[in-house]
Amino acid sequence: MGVRVLIADDHRLFAEALEAILATDDRIELVGLASDGEEAVRLAGERRPDVILMDISMPLMDGIEAAKAISSLDREVSILILTGSNARSDVDAARQAGAAGYVTKDRIAAELVEAIIKVAGR
Repeated sequence: MGVRVLIADDHRLFAEALEAILATDDRIELVGLASDGEEAVRLAGERRPDVILMDISMPLMDGIEAAKAISSLDREVSILILTGSNARSDVDAARQAGAAGYVTKDRIAAELVEAIIKVAGR
């Protein structure tokens, strides 16, 4: 069985691009797409992913708050925060929220799959 991944990003085209990248690797199984933080928390509980790709900026509940909520409910899940920024404050906030890692959107094509495999411990 592959690494179970949930994508949480409010930009539909970007989420679909992530989905296409992940579909190229048979070690990864996509288990859901969330378009906001609240949906990410709900789907994390329902689908039990190994890794969540979490956009830092989303409506209803941002990625940091969603990561905190999910981390408090499930210590087994690894969260990778995705953002266009590499500001130190964002990195620190992601770590404090329980994120296992941080990938900037400009590096996703080159680093995403390996980051997922690494945080999943596979």
